[in-house]
Amino acid sequence: MKHFPSPISAHLLLACFAVLLYPSYALAEWLSEEQAIMGTSVRVELWDEDRAAGKAAIDAVMEEMRRIDRGMSPFIATSELSHINQEAAAHPVTISQEMFDLIARSLEFSRITGGAFDITFSSVGYLYDYRRHIKPTEAEIQRALPGINYRHIILDGEHRTIRFQQPGVRIDLGGIAKGHAVDSCIDILKKRGITHALVTAGGDSRIIGDRRGRPWMIGIRDPRRKDGMVARLPLSDTAVSTSGDYERYFEVDGVRYHHIINPKTGHSASEVRSATIIAPNATTTDGLSKTAFVLGPQKTITLIESLKNVDAVIIDKNGRMFYSRGLRNPALQTSLPVSAPPQPKSANELAPSPSVDKSLRLCLKASVAYRLSGCKPTRIVASVYLMLKYYYTLGWGIRIQKQLDTSAYIKNELCLKA
Repeated sequence: MKHFPSPISAHLLLACFAVLLYPSYALAEWLSEEQAIMGTSVRVELWDEDRAAGKAAIDAVMEEMRRIDRGMSPFIATSELSHINQEAAAHPVTISQEMFDLIARSLEFSRITGGAFDITFSSVGYLYDYRRHIKPTEAEIQRALPGINYRHIILDGEHRTIRFQQPGVRIDLGGIAKGHAVDSCIDILKKRGITHALVTAGGDSRIIGDRRGRPWMIGIRDPRRKDGMVARLPLSDTAVSTSGDYERYFEVDGVRYHHIINPKTGHSASEVRSATIIAPNATTTDGLSKTAFVLGPQKTITLIESLKNVDAVIIDKNGRMFYSRGLRNPALQTSLPVSAPPQPKSANELAPSPSVDKSLRLCLKASVAYRLSGCKPTRIVASVYLMLKYYYTLGWGIRIQKQLDTSAYIKNELCLKA
């Protein structure tokens, strides 16, 4: 008598065969973890076909963040940075290659920004205590202000030393260290074979690949509404940093005192509420995102457009949005208001045009096209999402001609190129 396997046995056999044939797909998944390091929230999200390897990669990232914090925190008395501040005004201090390179990079940003980015801001900045709402008097600021000047920092590459030209100089890498840490962690993940990941430290993020067929969506917060967003950027294989006057601040008599100091005045920089920079690495985005607060939106946009593969979205002190050429639709204005509630429609305002629905379809078409063609949505698709967000932020009071222009721009710049 012949014995045939029961349906249940057959199903089990097929299931076992599938597991043997495709073990990686059975184990592959998204892994994520969040910890408080470097005075902020550090988050890692990655895809790995081996859960244990993915978890080990996340652990390695968190340890790297802690290692960099131990060396570069101004709040740890035994850190390398604290040792520099204690000794460099008296004599040259030998420092690690990592510290030397990051300070050299900081000085490079100081030069290209005309001093708007300056790690010696701490010569005055240390007088502020944002948790306890303590600010220095004007007399204290004026006494400490001569210490702010990046030219006071003398690096000796041959002997790998740093020296301050005068007493009273202090440095703080808070404007660039988190970006550096994110880049270092990305390098660790790449060496481990990770091809889809996001590493975030506060407002600084860097991305490996896409989100397995979709771009990573990075939101730009409304600086005056904690739960509001002014734009969402679909990105891949890039870095993005957002700095805001809402991160560490307190208010006294209606004046906002925040952690981004104007090197020329010693006071909190007041030209900008929020600045978002997109660039290939997080060290660049972190450093440049602080610059906008000192230079203001127009000068910053001019600077950003002079740099290769760098873009910016800036919200100025009046709540108006500015964005660089790489994200710009020439049919729209160079600045648009945010944080304002949508205005009620009046008799002379137009209802949504069919061209907006067409724009949405074109955007979806482009998202698929970039996958098929191999091109990445880092710049062009981001401009689409920004433009569509403007419609929703402003309500439908935009004249139909601008909607039609936008639709044509999306078609020409996105779909035809894709």
